[in-house]
Amino acid sequence: MWVVSTLTMLLLAGILPDFRLRSADGDSATDIAVTAALGAGAFGLLSALVWPLLVRLLLLVPALVLGLLVFFLNGALLWLALRLNPGERGAAAPETAVVVAAVMSAVASATGAALAVRDDDAYRRRLYRLADRRRRAGPPCPDTPGTVFLQLDGVGHDVLLDAVGKGLMPTVARWLGAGDRPTHRLTPWRTDWSSQTGASQLGILHGSNHDVPAFRWYEKARREVMVCNRPTSAAELQARAIEYSGHAGLLAEDGASRGNLFSGGADEQALVLSIATRRRGPGTRSRAGYFAYFSDPANAVRTALSFVAEVGREIGQSTRARFRKQRPRVSRGGLYPFVRAFATVVERDVVVAAVMGDLLAGRTAVYADLVAYDEVAHHSGPTSRDAEKVLQRLDRALALIEKVAEHAPRPYRIVVLSDHGQSPGETFRARYGLTLGDLVRAGCGLPVPRRARRTHSGAEARAAVRAALRRPVEEGAEHYRPTRGSEPVVLASGNLGLISFPDVLHRMTKEEIDARHPALLPTLANHPGIGFLLVRSEVHDGVVLGAYGAEIPLAELDDNPGPLAAFGPGAAEVVRRTHTFPHTADIMVNSFHDPADGEVLAFEEQIGSHGGLGGAQSRPFLLSPLTLSPPVADGAELVGAERIHHVLRRWLTESDGAGRPGEAHRERAA
Repeated sequence: MWVVSTLTMLLLAGILPDFRLRSADGDSATDIAVTAALGAGAFGLLSALVWPLLVRLLLLVPALVLGLLVFFLNGALLWLALRLNPGERGAAAPETAVVVAAVMSAVASATGAALAVRDDDAYRRRLYRLADRRRRAGPPCPDTPGTVFLQLDGVGHDVLLDAVGKGLMPTVARWLGAGDRPTHRLTPWRTDWSSQTGASQLGILHGSNHDVPAFRWYEKARREVMVCNRPTSAAELQARAIEYSGHAGLLAEDGASRGNLFSGGADEQALVLSIATRRRGPGTRSRAGYFAYFSDPANAVRTALSFVAEVGREIGQSTRARFRKQRPRVSRGGLYPFVRAFATVVERDVVVAAVMGDLLAGRTAVYADLVAYDEVAHHSGPTSRDAEKVLQRLDRALALIEKVAEHAPRPYRIVVLSDHGQSPGETFRARYGLTLGDLVRAGCGLPVPRRARRTHSGAEARAAVRAALRRPVEEGAEHYRPTRGSEPVVLASGNLGLISFPDVLHRMTKEEIDARHPALLPTLANHPGIGFLLVRSEVHDGVVLGAYGAEIPLAELDDNPGPLAAFGPGAAEVVRRTHTFPHTADIMVNSFHDPADGEVLAFEEQIGSHGGLGGAQSRPFLLSPLTLSPPVADGAELVGAERIHHVLRRWLTESDGAGRPGEAHRERAA
């Protein structure tokens, strides 16, 4: 690597006019070569010794700002390396030093990777060095298997199978036995009504998503909108789940939580939203993953360059979609290219690096969330070419983690799962020219704006960007303070809408709503873009409303599903469960769903959405090693995030399939 760096420096000195490796009087070729070798060596040593200290000092700087500082800090190290040259022959203009340092770091990274590919022992030594300090600081690593849970955010069961069939995910295909014996089994599961990361991940990690009716909802007693990807809300939801379930979480015993909304009870946490607002301390290392990753200058340069390339890729793809007049389509301008690049490059790289460190440190359980696909699918579509490219890159990340696991100090079982899928379709606003809020105002007899305003997207990656920038994760409509007591609060979670009347402290009944706004419920129920409504009833406790006066009590849905028939089996069960939540909205609205093509109508600006019922959004997957007991008995259905939690907890107690199947079957039967 020293030789390659020396040759790179010589090449750049011949190309760049403001970068020289000779004295003003001229030097021989030998002197120039020695100068280049000394400069490359000094730069390598400074990068190895000084760079980690600089990154630690700058850890309080927002992550994206640190990414921009990478080039300038690298340039400063190169300038210092040239000044340390005893012959004082090298010199470079400041802006040229930045370019030279970036190129040399990129070449060094590529060279190291190429050497590792050719020499497995060298690769093993390098990986062990990465985690050697962690292993020395901790207790001896047990020889029982550890478990890694990798969440591919938003990837539905059918999308995964389609990607495998197209050859986009060769690692997953190999696990499923493409051309060989399978090592993993693929199991679909069904989400709760709120098919989104907040409800699913809270249930998976903490065993309870009770009273999480949507991605965002209004709590009357607190006069506040709760938002799953707001740090303060995430911390509150996590505390409620711990109290309700009676235990700290899935990762409480020697676990690590990486890139998640919630901690799962893990001691080791990085990029976890529920602790993002706490002051930094031993138990609040939410940003520690940035230091672990950016402490390697080659990583920093590679990620920064990939970030810029991803921004350009998104601009090109959105421009092409606009020129081709693709439908459906949503706006992808403003800051979105940078949000996408953060989710698909920065967060992916940092989370994967953190998982690699956990494997090499021998942690018992690791749970990590990769949000890249979910962010792109929201704006490009779940089956778009843009989303398929992201799946290819995620498959490479799985392959890398699998490779690192081979060199870990203990065996590991890799479990891959998703928290929900995504359903395609136009936005409600694009099809009808008004938002759900406009429709509610019309039904209440309130003035409606002439032009429908765009609704914002609730994609999880936006919260991660704001947390990295240390900006509060607040959005105007979500920090609600009513100006008129009788005006309803209208919120959206994908194709699920929630309507609350803030001046009435209890959950209103159908009879009370009809008395106040006689036209509201008929206006909503008979609109072609609405699938069904859920409201409380003084007569029947709860009722589902649909078009043409359909009114089905919850107790009768099994015999007469009415408007729920289009949403498939299990719809009545999850609607009844949500009805029992203390903070269910006065009116719960689920959009229209076409079973023929799986389309829904999002109340947000998303052409791939999730959050309610209808289509692929409610059908995620669980991909588990065959050495673990089956998640459910043959023919049974896996329903609800809380059930996934119990399956994962059972797997953590299994010792690589040794004598456990009988016990697992007894548990499933119970």
